[in-house]
Amino acid sequence: MPFTLATWNINSVRLREPIVLKLLQEEAPDVLCLQECKSPVEKIPTEGFVELGYTHMVARGQKGYNGVAILSRLPMEEVGDKDFAGLGHARHIAGRLENGVTIHNFYVPAGGDIPDREKNEKFGQKLDYLTDMRDWFIAEKPEKSILVGDLNIAPREDDVWSHKKLLKVVSHTPIEVEALAETQDAGGWVDITRQDIPEGQLYSWWSYRARDWDAADKGRRLDHVWATQDISNAGHSSRVLRDARGWEKPSDHAPVFATFDL
Repeated sequence: MPFTLATWNINSVRLREPIVLKLLQEEAPDVLCLQECKSPVEKIPTEGFVELGYTHMVARGQKGYNGVAILSRLPMEEVGDKDFAGLGHARHIAGRLENGVTIHNFYVPAGGDIPDREKNEKFGQKLDYLTDMRDWFIAEKPEKSILVGDLNIAPREDDVWSHKKLLKVVSHTPIEVEALAETQDAGGWVDITRQDIPEGQLYSWWSYRARDWDAADKGRRLDHVWATQDISNAGHSSRVLRDARGWEKPSDHAPVFATFDL
């Protein structure tokens, strides 16, 4: 049974409910993973989602910060969450589909502005979060799983608009890229997006600070879709819905899609 999945840092699900509904109506993914919902779970506006057939949701929420949710047209059971780095943040939720596939939805800390854990506590928290993810995958090797979310790191040179200019900018520093690679390797995760689109610049985030984000095109690929090796060959049709970055009252992220024949 093929199913299509999308991941999107929505930057407030209540504020941007209209464009979530637009995505569900126009693109109709079977599963939509949202990050940075910035809402307690009970205040997520689910009525419109349910009307469109998304009758299943697993989520973790916080007032004003963080928050992750998985909306699904397919039956899904919650299989838990993890509090990595002991931050007490709503940054992970997992759900399992009836076909046995577990979907992990992550929102990795952004890490602040200074790439130095001695000068910037948030950067240290980001690295610690990734270390805890890595250690979990070593201890409990994931199988038949998909990991998606805003991982807040653009690992490849062609995942940023300028590798040289961003080497000392948080999200593309060598220490972050190495930490993400260790996390990925620990779980045997395959980057489905780059398996499908192996060459060329590819972005999922464009700063609000850019006067004309589209023309300047100074983007980064911060949002990812990974799968364990046992199902990675089932993934295909990856794409970034760049147009969504230009919708009314947009998130600064665009949705990333993939389809799995499972």
